[in-house]
Amino acid sequence: MRMAKKPTATTAEKLATIQQGYTLEGATIELGAAIVDGEIHKEAQVRLPLAMMNRHGLVAGATGTGKTVTLHMMAEQLCTAGVPVFLADIKGDLSGLATPATGSEKLTARTSALGQEWSAKNFPVEFLSLGGDGHGIPVRATITSFGPILLSRIMDLNDTQESSLQLIFHFADKNNLELIDLKDLRAVIQFLTSDEGKTELANLGGLSKATAGVILRELVTLEAQGMEKFFGEPEFDTAELLRTAPDGRGVISCLELPTLQTKPLLFSTFLMWLLADLFEDLPEAGDLDKPKLVFFLDEAHLLFNGASKAFLDAITTTVRLIRSKGVGIFFVTQTPKDVPADVLGQLANRIQHALRAFTPEDAKALKATVSTFPVSDYDLEETLTSAGIGEAVITVMNEKGAPTPVALTRLRAPESVMGPSADDLIKSTVAGSSLLVKYGTAVDNLSAYEKLNGQAAVSTGDAAPGLPPVPSASSGGSAVSQSDIDAEARRIEEEILGRPSSRSSSPEPYPVPAPAPVPQQAPAQQDGMFGDIAGALGGALGGGLKSMVRSMGTQLGRDLMRGVFGTSSRRRR
Repeated sequence: MRMAKKPTATTAEKLATIQQGYTLEGATIELGAAIVDGEIHKEAQVRLPLAMMNRHGLVAGATGTGKTVTLHMMAEQLCTAGVPVFLADIKGDLSGLATPATGSEKLTARTSALGQEWSAKNFPVEFLSLGGDGHGIPVRATITSFGPILLSRIMDLNDTQESSLQLIFHFADKNNLELIDLKDLRAVIQFLTSDEGKTELANLGGLSKATAGVILRELVTLEAQGMEKFFGEPEFDTAELLRTAPDGRGVISCLELPTLQTKPLLFSTFLMWLLADLFEDLPEAGDLDKPKLVFFLDEAHLLFNGASKAFLDAITTTVRLIRSKGVGIFFVTQTPKDVPADVLGQLANRIQHALRAFTPEDAKALKATVSTFPVSDYDLEETLTSAGIGEAVITVMNEKGAPTPVALTRLRAPESVMGPSADDLIKSTVAGSSLLVKYGTAVDNLSAYEKLNGQAAVSTGDAAPGLPPVPSASSGGSAVSQSDIDAEARRIEEEILGRPSSRSSSPEPYPVPAPAPVPQQAPAQQDGMFGDIAGALGGALGGGLKSMVRSMGTQLGRDLMRGVFGTSSRRRR
């Protein structure tokens, strides 16, 4: 374990190290002034290069140490620099970005000591809410877009059940059964577990009626908890998060989470859907002078608690690859231990507020945190337990890709209200938003539920063999022979399991075999981004699907290779 060395340098030498380390070229986010030997030194400014914010970061610290204010202050400067920002407003305090702060003698004394030229300002904020659960513009996702892996996370399915849900999604995709909301998925599962659908269930190979029944039960539980409003249309287009205001400032998208405590898993997974959707839509950007978006993931521990290996692999891959698309992600949590090592290793910018050491577990977390920082002139164990509110230990990545010196920093003060904006301001902002017309009213279009219940007014395409024809006003459908059903079953099995079908006339489910050999490809084809995505999907979708994902040779591959999490979007089809 690497430990911080005891202070041996003089105060002047320590200051010189910090000043030299934070003399950066290009635009920066001004974080505050360094504290050396107990004194604030405004001549030693601590800053973060704007061009390095897509190298991601961590804002950590115990409850009440000022993490939310730090996000607030950073969001203001990013906005001013023309960078859009996404924030999850868990406590409601971040809505104050829309309201100018009021000055005071105490505030003036603080900002003067930091060398901060403070003035009251408000910022362009778009208020969002999941499914209309709050005052903001409703953010919804279709079940198809959300995908089986993220949905499995919300439903708390085990690996076997998750793989089975993959097959159910495949069945719906191949039979033109659009999964828009929860009732669509419920209708498909009910069909597969009915007498009418038992042949199709058997033909899916590896999907048992008992497992489908468990998934159905969990789905009904979601509906009973009132989660149906989060899924549906119109689906939120994540490109809305990349907008700038008419004056050139970046729009701050503030997602209200008023009932987080009752649905923490849903909210954290929904945030990951937003990020995964952005990842799929954005083109490669390379190194930019400033990021296209900075995405703050608050209460990050909710994302990782109890997550499957497949889910963690997918998060790791997304974090690693999305930076090349110009998106920076900052995880916000209490200790670095809340973030898996593979993800933590990709977070180049660290803002660590105070930690507590009241218990043996706290002491262990403190030592682990100290070990993640470069060697410095600070006694970090002492510094991290004694830092005041609004102070943090900081090290970031400079333009050359090297870590800056560790600096205990008194952080700058926000220029907008550190607390909620007035309800009337929030309501008027939402009412005047151009997004309200687009997303304000939920719609229920033709989808799987209507088709399977014979309520479709018009046909939206021929059903695949094996599914009863969709009734319509103009056609009574056509008969399908048993040989066609058998042939389609074999084809589906070959595509899913990645090997020749051995299906007999008796439709017994087959276990998923080991991965089939993958033909050798040129190194350029196997390495890089595609290799990372294929690897993550291989784990997420099961060994039998891994070869299919890598070959990308079938329509099923194109359907399921939608994203690192199996996500899809009708916009990308």
